[in-house]
Amino acid sequence: MLTQVLSATVVGIDAAPIHVEVDVANGLPGCHIVGLPDAGVKEGRVRIRGAIENSGFKYPLRRITVNLAPADLRKDGAAFDVPIAIGILTAAGAIPPEVHDNSIFVGELALDGRVRPVRGVLPMAAYARARAITRLFVPRENAPEAAVVGGDCAIVPVGHLGEVVEALQNQGTRFEPVAPPTFLPSTSADLADIRGQEVARRALEIAAAGGHNILFVGPPGSGKTMLARRLPGILPALSFDESLETTMVYSVAGLLAGRSLITERPFRAPHHTVSVAGLAGGGPAVRPGEISLAHNGVLFLDELLEFGRPALEALRQPLEEREIAVVRARRTVLFPADFMLVAALNPCPCGHFGNRLRTCTCSQAAIDAYRAKLSGPLLDRIDMHVEVPALNYRDLAYGEPGENTTAVRARVETARERQHQRGPRSNARLTSAELGAAAALDGDGHRILERAVTRLALSARAIERVRRLARTIADMEASTDVRAPHVAEALQYRFLDREGA
Repeated sequence: MLTQVLSATVVGIDAAPIHVEVDVANGLPGCHIVGLPDAGVKEGRVRIRGAIENSGFKYPLRRITVNLAPADLRKDGAAFDVPIAIGILTAAGAIPPEVHDNSIFVGELALDGRVRPVRGVLPMAAYARARAITRLFVPRENAPEAAVVGGDCAIVPVGHLGEVVEALQNQGTRFEPVAPPTFLPSTSADLADIRGQEVARRALEIAAAGGHNILFVGPPGSGKTMLARRLPGILPALSFDESLETTMVYSVAGLLAGRSLITERPFRAPHHTVSVAGLAGGGPAVRPGEISLAHNGVLFLDELLEFGRPALEALRQPLEEREIAVVRARRTVLFPADFMLVAALNPCPCGHFGNRLRTCTCSQAAIDAYRAKLSGPLLDRIDMHVEVPALNYRDLAYGEPGENTTAVRARVETARERQHQRGPRSNARLTSAELGAAAALDGDGHRILERAVTRLALSARAIERVRRLARTIADMEASTDVRAPHVAEALQYRFLDREGA
């Protein structure tokens, strides 16, 4: 007997339907799975037989052929265990074939019949809602995640193969969608913990207001990491759509850890030994990397020049296009990558060049070789370069604490609101045409920028970055026009360009 069961897999962060075709026929007993499955899918036949028999059902001792269509799409993972088991039981006559029409099944099976959680359930739930699927059978642990998208698709949480069969046979039972979770307040560290560093605090606020990338340069212990870790707290709260996008990335990566919805902006801080695949994404199953895990949040690269050159150069495309294409032999997968880059580096190998409290021991040749690791094209894509000097004891012990996170976030949200009144994008994401309309300079602004381009040898991309930054400074002052003082302050946040000049 031939039957068909609907399942799904994930390509990037989007779901694709998989038709599980099962044929039980006369012949030598055995189970053959075709349709470009990986080793994890092929091993499922052993798990499925144990789960069926240990759940009280009879496993058909006949020739079983399972085809996963479309055959040109590679299937990986154990999420096809449940649909294959349902297909076998249906083909064997244990389940009427019409009861699972317009239903999607996903889940991994244990040998005792328990249904274990899988990755990527949220994109599958979004697909089911968009295609008017009636029911989505998911592992019980994945049910809150699947319920986030809402809609008319009933989420059926199951913990055992027997529950799946019982739910299919009991057609009179109505399965209500699981209630979606509520948003939680941010628990980020408070900006008031940072004493001194007024220039760096001001730069951090401007970066948050316009969504600008920022680079902190200073000796060890000057507060670069503390500043970076407080950035998510002053950013505007995630909208529901942003939260859903971010949660999809974490669902595909298998990093939800029991959460049903990401309600705070991500903060990712990979170690400098991270590989290109770990940062940009990839691997045999093409999983999102740290760049995509920071989507709608912050990617913090501490000790920037300790990262490998190939890993740093992988940042160039996503910083411009807000997505990253991971190319493999069989397919190209697009992952979202709209993040704020915050980086920190020491001014020299010993870290104390320009430090008023300690003497630098590096030669000029060593300093030049150290800074040469940061390419010009990547530096051009970072809007702000800010010096974070070392503070003396009196500033640390007796300095007045700065404003707290709540007060700064209120100003950031006000500036973002002014940007949204002009268009859907923040200042850092404006196109060249939108920038020309939103950040037209007066005569004095053009003269200041012209002198800066001559003295600092700014590239065309850097000029646009300065204008975007000036537009954000004007928004923070509730100014409709970009004036010369705004341009002058924006140029102050090009520390490495000034130092190179």
